[in-house]
Amino acid sequence: MSVTYIPGSSGEPDVIKVSGAFDFNMRQEFRDAYEQVGSDARGCVVDFRDTDYIDSSALGMLLLFRDHLGGGSSNIELVNCGEIISKILKVSNFHQLFTIAEVS
Repeated sequence: MSVTYIPGSSGEPDVIKVSGAFDFNMRQEFRDAYEQVGSDARGCVVDFRDTDYIDSSALGMLLLFRDHLGGGSSNIELVNCGEIISKILKVSNFHQLFTIAEVS
C-alpha cells in the first residue's frame, strides 16, 4: 500500500495515486500527499486504479482533503473507481461532493 503525489503540469491537475488498501494505516501518507496540493491548484485527481479496498477512515480522509482545497469550491475528481469502491462512495453520498469516474 502506498500513496504517490504527482504534481500537475501545463495546466493539468495534480494527481494522488492510492495503491492497496486505503484505510487508517494510510492516514499520514495520504495527508502528506494532499498537503502538497496548493490551494491555488486547478484541482486534483485521486486515482484508485490500484486500490482494492477503502474503509470509513478513508472516507474521512477524502473529506479532510476536500476541506484543505476549499470545501465546496474544491475540484477533486475520484477516478478509476472499481465496482466495490464506487458502491461505497455512492452509498456514502460522495457523488454529491466529488466527481466520481469508474474504471473505463
